[in-house]
Amino acid sequence: MADVVKQGDNVKVHYTGKLLDGNVFDSSEGREPLEFTVGAGQMIPGFDKGVIGMSLDEEKEITIPPEEAYGIYDPAKIIAVPSDQFPDDLSLEVGMEISASQPDGSAIQFTVKEIGEQDVTLDGNHFLAGKDLIFSVTLVSIS
Repeated sequence: MADVVKQGDNVKVHYTGKLLDGNVFDSSEGREPLEFTVGAGQMIPGFDKGVIGMSLDEEKEITIPPEEAYGIYDPAKIIAVPSDQFPDDLSLEVGMEISASQPDGSAIQFTVKEIGEQDVTLDGNHFLAGKDLIFSVTLVSIS
């Protein structure tokens, strides 16, 4: 058992993620702790860096800028798609999450921003893009 977290360790943490205004966007409360390998690219970079050096049962608050989280909000990821490109049986609503296939077959997520008469405006940014994130983290195990 390691004394402090270092790159390559497998860790389990309980966490609560908040925005600067205090709104909680994610939490492990009531669930199993989050398990990941530090530095393996499973987490956003700022979270990986934030747990390095923590000891067992330590509680820590980690503030992560957009560059080390979900990136800067990119206006180029907002697109307008003609309404007739959507299936007739799909009832679109603002805020709805939809996915589309890219030419390579992978999926990309969009949020419906606006529904116009001729087209639908979609936002391809992650909903946390451009935001500072604050995580309260408790280290549960290191191996």
